Amino acid sequence: MKSIDKIFPGVKALKGVNFNLKSGEVHTLMGENGAGKSTLIKILTGVYEKDGGQIIFDGREVHFTNTLDPQKLGISTVYQELNMIPYLTVGENIYLGRYPKTRKGIDWKTLHENAQRELDDMGLSISSRERLNHYGTAAQQMVSIVRAISLHCRIVVLDEPTSSLDTKEVETLFGIIAKLKAKKIGIIFISHRLDEVYAISDRITVLKDGSYEGTYKPAELTQYELVRKMVGKEIIQEGINTRNYDGSNKEYVVEMEDIFYYPKVNGVSVAVKEGEIVGLAGLLGSGRTEVAQVLFGYAGNASGTIKVKGNKVKIKAPTDALKNGLAFVTENRREEGVIPNMTIRENISISGMPQISRWGFIQRKKQVALAEKYIQRLEIKTPTMEQKLKNLSGGNQQKVLLARWLATEPDLIILDEPTRGIDVGAKKEVEELIKEIAGQGIGVLLISSEITELVRNCDRIFVLREGKNQGVLLKEDISEERIMKQIVEHDPVSREVLT
Repeated sequence: MKSIDKIFPGVKALKGVNFNLKSGEVHTLMGENGAGKSTLIKILTGVYEKDGGQIIFDGREVHFTNTLDPQKLGISTVYQELNMIPYLTVGENIYLGRYPKTRKGIDWKTLHENAQRELDDMGLSISSRERLNHYGTAAQQMVSIVRAISLHCRIVVLDEPTSSLDTKEVETLFGIIAKLKAKKIGIIFISHRLDEVYAISDRITVLKDGSYEGTYKPAELTQYELVRKMVGKEIIQEGINTRNYDGSNKEYVVEMEDIFYYPKVNGVSVAVKEGEIVGLAGLLGSGRTEVAQVLFGYAGNASGTIKVKGNKVKIKAPTDALKNGLAFVTENRREEGVIPNMTIRENISISGMPQISRWGFIQRKKQVALAEKYIQRLEIKTPTMEQKLKNLSGGNQQKVLLARWLATEPDLIILDEPTRGIDVGAKKEVEELIKEIAGQGIGVLLISSEITELVRNCDRIFVLREGKNQGVLLKEDISEERIMKQIVEHDPVSREVLT
């Protein structure tokens, strides 16, 4: 792939990106969220058409206008989210859409014999005739890889294939990858688990903000240097935190101990005091968002201890979190946060209905007063509160989301990537608001991929790696250098240090 460009309305997603793959190698594609990895893969697999550049396959230029063209050339993808039919057999899933047939119909015997041969060839103890949902997620992941191989592929794209696998299952997957390499199949590997990347990769290509940063052999690049290249030099600048916070006499608002949420969170402990801004740092896939989801009741099957103001509580749903004074500004503003076709007034007041309604009816005067209060307090730029939210800038939409949750008068607010997708000026305003919120005694749990944002704002930072506590930094110890070193260290921090 040479000088690949891709333009979406208002954004250039890829800018002259280069990527090449040899037969029988594992070439890992790395970059933070928004770096352009998914867009590049979707161009290779025909989901998107490129706007510039060349794709050369076996020495000749090719043009993909649909997903069938790459498949005909032998390019298969195994997605992180399994796209199979659980109530069909393993064999039926492997040969879905291309069942062998006789004059009388589907040749079931041949189908299962061929499927079983493929499974056995990969060393998997899986029966072709068993229903797929009889097996766990790991086995289903292996079946999806076998399906890709059965298409007589030349290239397999593995998109976060280990995200739901444990250590033993990862070893099985790596054994399959070794067999694919022996068959001269090229493998594009996408993962945020650094240890796995270094264990399996022949080469690593790094993308940053839609641009090609470089291609390296693992021996040429330490994990620390790789993180630097992913984060980018323009982000790694010295941040200055001017907050004067003394937590010695403050009570804990929230304490999370030994939190497990399979497969992303494996025994994490985090605590936030009154008026304290606590950061969660770590690479994408480290479990940061999942910890927040557990705290706000998105993960009903999580385990561990949660205390709110010293009292043990059970948070199995967002309603439980709200009752305990918690609020959550989601990372996915467009899909999980704002309601674009509603007005600013409606968006701000939607979480504060108990305050502005009586006998199930909204009291209009109270709703207007609530919206006015937070439009002024957060300096939301709008001609009127009746403006539809979709007409505001990204920064002002984010302020409306903050206003919505502040209207619930929380004791703790969780902010997941609060400045993502907004311009520099709006980012500064949001960061000032975060400090203002904390100054009122509200605890803040701040999740950010931008290390300088954490350095500028946090009084304490918990570093996560692969779903585990990796370290904790107090304000006087916080720096970009220390955060990145802890991200790539191998020894998790002790319980004593966390408390």
